[in-house]
Amino acid sequence: MTEQIACEVKARRSAYLIFALIALALTAGRISVVTGRDGTTAFLSANDRSRWCTVASLVEHGTYAIDSQIEIVDPIRRHIRPWQTIDKVRHLGTDQKQHYYSSKPPLFPTAVAGIYKVVNLVTGMTLTDQPIYLTRILLTLVNLPLLALFFFATMGCIERIGKDDWSKRMAALGCCFGTMLLPFAISLNNHLPAATATAVVAWIYLMSVGGNSSLSSGKPVDGFSRGSKQRDTVPTHGDGDNVPVDSIVPSQGRLQAMLYLFAGAGAALAAANELPALSMLVFWFGLFAWAKRDSILPFIGGVVIVALGFFGTNWLAHQSLRPPYAHRGNGPTIAVFDSVATDSREPDDSVMKEIRASLVEAGFINSNDEILVTESDETARWIVRNEERQFALLLAENRWSLAMWDDWYEYPNTYWKDGSRRGVDKGEPSKLIYLSQMTFGHHGLFSLTPLWLLVPAGLLLGILRGSPESRRLVLAISVASVVCFLFYLNRPLIDRNYGGVSVCFRWLLWFAPLWLLVATPVMAWFNATPTRRGTLYTMLALSVFSMSASLESPWQSPWIYRFWQFLGWLGS
Repeated sequence: MTEQIACEVKARRSAYLIFALIALALTAGRISVVTGRDGTTAFLSANDRSRWCTVASLVEHGTYAIDSQIEIVDPIRRHIRPWQTIDKVRHLGTDQKQHYYSSKPPLFPTAVAGIYKVVNLVTGMTLTDQPIYLTRILLTLVNLPLLALFFFATMGCIERIGKDDWSKRMAALGCCFGTMLLPFAISLNNHLPAATATAVVAWIYLMSVGGNSSLSSGKPVDGFSRGSKQRDTVPTHGDGDNVPVDSIVPSQGRLQAMLYLFAGAGAALAAANELPALSMLVFWFGLFAWAKRDSILPFIGGVVIVALGFFGTNWLAHQSLRPPYAHRGNGPTIAVFDSVATDSREPDDSVMKEIRASLVEAGFINSNDEILVTESDETARWIVRNEERQFALLLAENRWSLAMWDDWYEYPNTYWKDGSRRGVDKGEPSKLIYLSQMTFGHHGLFSLTPLWLLVPAGLLLGILRGSPESRRLVLAISVASVVCFLFYLNRPLIDRNYGGVSVCFRWLLWFAPLWLLVATPVMAWFNATPTRRGTLYTMLALSVFSMSASLESPWQSPWIYRFWQFLGWLGS
């Protein structure tokens, strides 16, 4: 019997390897020919251009400001600016002049810039001179290892929580081909690193609580029993059983500490790339602390390391601890003009006099400096300019006030003001319609990836049945999923845009390894009859169809959305 199990495990792991290699080869093939719409770069959208601008500017100009990149003009077609992006902000730099910057958090682009610097030193090529081939090289060096690590960690989780050979293989197929992560592997984005980091943390957690477990059954599976407290184990390569770490590794404590450090860093990296993943970071800390008290300090250490990188790079880029997307309003108040009459709804001479006096008193301008007041995109707000500096003049509750300028998304010809945004970027006014479209509609989690229909059942069964460790994990995944879902549902109108022009509701992609984790035990139920198996095959096939229809670029509307447009069900 043991020999039979060993052969089954060996064959299954070979299948895992084949699935992963095919998916990686498919991705590598797409990366090797990826080209932007205008044919001048390998950038696929404003989203990844924004990050590439930061990467190129850091290495080639030593600054996070991207002015030089977005001004590049195609030498033949002068009307084309291949580096131009709408995903940018504008604010005062360290030289006291206004500059454009990527609106994306700078940590990940800074890491990619480090890889680019090495390639630049070895080859002498620059992204500005070789925006097609060097981009493909960097995508290969960055995204393929991330995707491979995602496969390795997620299938490691599947191997530990699956109930039988068939369901584990089906889950592995879903991991490699059934999610919408694969299309995003051909573009520079935050979703792949966030999903990979989440998968690694989940894998380390399952390792730390005792190896194999069933998330939907109270019965032990391969030694992980209800309420058991086992020693940390690692899988062998022979018969698939787990062997205590201290029987093969002399420095077990050091290995454990490193794993917990990686877990903390992984949880923090997920949050650094996907802000709502901060909820799961809190849960991960609680889960590890509950299971292993000695994980607390290493876990916190990993979080601190990433936090220093996140806030440190943000400070270097923007002289602010808040990421660019958090600067969408008004800064601290400089003065309130209580003595100014508010009969006029426009700034008059008396208001201008108070503005000048306040700015001179605060040391922002000299008494003879010229100031200019222009209308803002926001109602009851005006822009006060003095050469490179600008401030916000506000009228609220019949009171004039002057504040520091902190709306980095308002600049000349900005795309993000009302009237300029197009398509889904206009935002969906109805939350009910938004809810229906993000679940079963044209950007639906379940309509585009039917495999996720197993997730609610997996979450419910995982909470009701299973070991204490698995119940806590599934409960954490459940709460985090609901919290993040509601977070996006209740965003302001400008943010209710399904993630912009992309092939899916991309903001929840980082949940992919966690949802696969809870869906895998449910798949075993489908193995009972041919009808059930056929149902799961169909769900997987439809999920793969959505993925394959998106391989040209992740930055296009979902195939359902495009089909509905063809039918005339949607506006242009």
